Amino acid sequence: MKKLTFTLLMALFALATAHAQILKNLKKSAEDILGGGTELSTTEIGQGLKDALSKGVEKGVNELSATDGYFKNALYKILLPEEAQKVVSKLKAVPGFSNLEADLIEKMNRGAENAAKEAGPIFASAIKSMTIQDAMDILMGADNSATVYLQKTTQQQLYEKFNPVIVNALDEIGANDLWRNATTAYNKIPLVTKVNTDLDDHVTNKALDGMFGKIQEKEKDIRRNPVSRTSDLLKKVFAKQDSNRQ
Repeated sequence: MKKLTFTLLMALFALATAHAQILKNLKKSAEDILGGGTELSTTEIGQGLKDALSKGVEKGVNELSATDGYFKNALYKILLPEEAQKVVSKLKAVPGFSNLEADLIEKMNRGAENAAKEAGPIFASAIKSMTIQDAMDILMGADNSATVYLQKTTQQQLYEKFNPVIVNALDEIGANDLWRNATTAYNKIPLVTKVNTDLDDHVTNKALDGMFGKIQEKEKDIRRNPVSRTSDLLKKVFAKQDSNRQ
């Protein structure tokens, strides 16, 4: 009887040991996936998020500032303001203005592409000055939390930087002259309400809309697509976001 009891105890001990080892192995695997079993520090979280933002912003700026970055982008192509449509429709039959809309749209988008090159340093400064609390709020926030943060902290500065570049670009490529000639011709038509649409302001605001839209695309991708997390730190940081969403 004692021998049987001893045998049963040994068997139970062996089962318990095996079970403990299995649990230990499972725990280690989970720790490896989530970051080596160590809790991420707030500094690491902040740095990881800043790295992600920097990469997303760089890609967005490069894509929009390239030739056709705006002009051949179905989402961000800049079209004429509503008031300008009146001018275009009235002048289609006037010699010298038959291609007015196409010419203006291409020139506006070329100006936006030139201006987009100015965005990088402004975004970099905003990301660098982000606090740890900002980073934590963004990490656990919505898919566009980082974009909203950047828009809030850079919109006015970007406008001030973009606008003169767009003014110069539209002057250099003849868009403003073309528009002034068009509005002069339009305003001579009897019974029309005279127009003086500010192309510079319109193009600047639409260029910024496109810039933040592109950054939001990149932010959503890195939040939703693990393949876009290209460093160990990014994988660890966004694994924390993923676990909180489950």
